[in-house]
Amino acid sequence: MPDTLYRFTDIQKKPLKSGLYLVATPIGNLRDITLRAMDTLAMVDVVACEDTRVSGKLFQALGFKVKLIPYHDHNAEIQRPHILQLLREGKAVALISDAGMPLISDPGYKLVRDCLDQGLYVTSLPGANSPLMALQLSGLPSDHFSFLGFLPSKTKARRDILGVWACVPTTLVIFESASRLQESCQDILAILGDRPMTVTRELTKKFEDVWPSTVSGVLERLEKDGPPKGEIVLVIGRGQDSGEDIDLDSILKAALSEMTMKDAVSSVVAVTGLPKKQVYNAALLLKNRD
Repeated sequence: MPDTLYRFTDIQKKPLKSGLYLVATPIGNLRDITLRAMDTLAMVDVVACEDTRVSGKLFQALGFKVKLIPYHDHNAEIQRPHILQLLREGKAVALISDAGMPLISDPGYKLVRDCLDQGLYVTSLPGANSPLMALQLSGLPSDHFSFLGFLPSKTKARRDILGVWACVPTTLVIFESASRLQESCQDILAILGDRPMTVTRELTKKFEDVWPSTVSGVLERLEKDGPPKGEIVLVIGRGQDSGEDIDLDSILKAALSEMTMKDAVSSVVAVTGLPKKQVYNAALLLKNRD
């Protein structure tokens, strides 16, 4: 008999309402899964997951079997109609990511949107979340923060995105890989300046580590010791709220290079707090110059 976290006889066998269940999974320590999540995962008809091999290990630890289907960036357009059909047939489907809350830098929002558009039931079972945990451990202000996900892998694109956020007075939370950490910190220093920054890695795992420092301090440590191993979340101190320092043209150029004019205007208004009319007129001028 395998050593499991959960006995099947412990399940609260209440019938599940047909719908989509967004279920948080552990980000490291398996015991961080909630009782409600285990009840739900044991009773749904299907679990949609990023990688069936990764999720298979979780269900082996839980000690029960469930039908797993892959749902990720590469198959979402094909798989989404299939999942919606299951829901219309009265099935209960769980959506999970490899770790943490689904939809946080993971595919899924289009599935939720389609469910809402079609009047299908959707609910969320909250749980482990590495961006929020990193924010808690950082010692940096948490009353206003922005989650940027992964930065682009190319230097110019990474600096352009950082430039959009340079004048936004919120703490920034960013995912980064160990192999790109030093390059990203160099770009953060160049664009955002030498702000307070905390590096967190391997959260909830055996070698959990937190480095409270500054951008330059982290760079010094990386140059001395080399890149760390494991999953990394960066938390960067906020910039100063000074409207006079906002380079609207540069921010708009970066946004327009990534999205439509309508979306770029909305994004810049959101991050700068400037009037929509001012941003729209500035975007028009930039378009006309091109």
